[in-house]
Amino acid sequence: MDIKLSCTANMVPGKTLTEKAHTVRKLGYTGMAIFVDAPDWKDELLDEMLQMEEKTGVKPCEFVLTAGYYGHLMNKDPEIRKQALVAYKQSIEIANKIGAITEMEYEYRTQDPLPLFEPYQQMPEEEKELYVSIVNELGACVKPGAAMLIESCNRYETKYMTRLCDCVEMLERADPEVTKNMGLIADFFHLQIEEVDVAQAIRDAGKWIRHVHLGDSNRLAPGYGHTDWKSGFAALKEIGFNGYMNLECGVPGPYDVVLPQVAEFLKKVYENA
Repeated sequence: MDIKLSCTANMVPGKTLTEKAHTVRKLGYTGMAIFVDAPDWKDELLDEMLQMEEKTGVKPCEFVLTAGYYGHLMNKDPEIRKQALVAYKQSIEIANKIGAITEMEYEYRTQDPLPLFEPYQQMPEEEKELYVSIVNELGACVKPGAAMLIESCNRYETKYMTRLCDCVEMLERADPEVTKNMGLIADFFHLQIEEVDVAQAIRDAGKWIRHVHLGDSNRLAPGYGHTDWKSGFAALKEIGFNGYMNLECGVPGPYDVVLPQVAEFLKKVYENA
């Protein structure tokens, strides 16, 4: 199966999403991830996304409304949690319409103090129950063709659920009817920090992985760090992964030079994995 490569919209220039999609296609990518600050959302963007694949050959494969209450699903303040749920449901509503994935975490913010010597913290049972209830509530809003995926983040950006296995536990505790339209994002940048064996973590998570984020060990484009891409891609092949792999990283040079090179690098590694 061929690799399906995607690029985050804000990594390329363009006045509109359609312009960006045309650029992304020329650079060797067939998908685009779109992150929009909630205050900047307008219905015209939905119209663009609905027509994007037909007009440009690029599928809007990932969509997230950011800013505001993003990353606050497990806030200690019940009112903030309530507002966060509303915000995430708005992302799901749009993802449903365009047939894209959207995402959730335990939380998403800089940790203060930094947990330098406290890796793999586990949630208390009551927090696990709360998180599973949120998974059930959000997952129930997802329609077939779209997906709400949990992303494991590194310890500097979230307190819990830093490894794929932590996220799998939450999905397995949730309502099976709800999790039909749910799964995991495997982000190679986060995996490099938190997993003992990235390839084995991917194999263990198996069918739950439905989308991949690509960033090297230094969060630059793949090939500019020390990530073992071959073993990771081999593991993805083993589990039958067939989703998009989206660039979510820095570009160390002119985008129109680096991004085509990265696409070719990834295709070659995947082919030989």
